[in-house]
Amino acid sequence: MENLVIEGREIPLDKEGFLRNLGDWSPQVAEALAAQENIVLTEDHWDVIRLLQDFYREFELSPAMRPLVKYIDQHLGPEKGRSIFLMQLFPPSPAKIGSKIAGLPKPTNCL
Repeated sequence: MENLVIEGREIPLDKEGFLRNLGDWSPQVAEALAAQENIVLTEDHWDVIRLLQDFYREFELSPAMRPLVKYIDQHLGPEKGRSIFLMQLFPPSPAKIGSKIAGLPKPTNCL
């Protein structure tokens, strides 16, 4: 995958489009990564992105799907802490695509 260029700055990506350096993440980078996935970020997306980053800071890993659903349920409530809600935001793999857009490493159990 090609690197991103944001405001004249080259952002290195790995072969799957994840950031090579977590410190390169910014909202503008998130918008560009989302666009590569044909996703337009809404407030619901940003809520999940912030929680993905919180999860990573707390547990030092990107969540798989089940822990992500549980974490979202605990912080945003049962209407958003559902697989279907997350699939609508980050198809086809919410844990993988959400982590990518949030600037996190690929969850270890994602193909």
